[in-house]
Amino acid sequence: MAAKFELCQITVMLGGPSAEREVSLRSGAAVARALRLLGHEVRELDPQNGTWALPADTDVVFLALHGTYGEDGTVQQRLEDLGVPYTGCDPVASQVAFDKVLTKQRCLAAQVPTAPYVEIASADAPWPEGWQPPVVVKPARQGSSIGLQFVQTAEQWPAALRDALKYDSRVLVEPKIEGREVTVGLLADGVLPIVEVKPRCGAYDYRNKYTVGATEYFCPARLDDRVAGRIRAAALGAFQAIGGRDYARVDLMAPPAGEPMVLEVNTLPGMTETSLLPKAAAAAGIGYAELCQRMVDLALQRAGSR
Repeated sequence: MAAKFELCQITVMLGGPSAEREVSLRSGAAVARALRLLGHEVRELDPQNGTWALPADTDVVFLALHGTYGEDGTVQQRLEDLGVPYTGCDPVASQVAFDKVLTKQRCLAAQVPTAPYVEIASADAPWPEGWQPPVVVKPARQGSSIGLQFVQTAEQWPAALRDALKYDSRVLVEPKIEGREVTVGLLADGVLPIVEVKPRCGAYDYRNKYTVGATEYFCPARLDDRVAGRIRAAALGAFQAIGGRDYARVDLMAPPAGEPMVLEVNTLPGMTETSLLPKAAAAAGIGYAELCQRMVDLALQRAGSR
């Protein structure tokens, strides 16, 4: 790395109690390895319950957690109470982004393009009045496409609703948007190159996200300048609408005509060396270790440690 940085004591939090535990363990292991190679002293902490304690000499916490507890503002608030700097968004922005309904509300209020939606909290709820299939049903507070259901006909509705409600007490229903699925990484208010994801078969669900070779990735995405500009603007708008800071990844659909539609904001995106945010950073000339270091620097600068 060309930039100079100060070596410090870093605790990487990984694993945790959520349904995304296995992905988080992989993210955290990759981050810890990269930070050690840079010369930092790194400890790994797996907060499987609320009784964890940080090493006393921790200078900064690198959050490599995903899902409930790690990404919903809970661990962020605990670290705020401890007065320890940590990577990523604050408790409020984390809570908003983790809840797809709250994210929708913030985007709509800020006039950021996103699809209409219905919120449902009962497995016995009827088909949404005035809606036509296909629709997407997803838990309001989950990540990695856990519980995601595609409903092609009204007959599939009861089973899809029951399955999605296994993962949360509320689900979000929105029209299935046809088009290109893209994701935009943001780092220190800068927009990284757009990544297009193209599953070889079916939708970009949990299986296609984490099965090697199941999905093609194009970065930078093959988009004309006008469409790419709209996607970047929508992603940045969504990030600002939820009150984001430091970094995030925004997922969108780009239909053949019309505005790109924001799907969700990921405040602690995957950090394996093949995850989407590192892919976007690499396309911008930022290597994996440098990306991790920048995240640490942002946390320390904010805390006044630099």
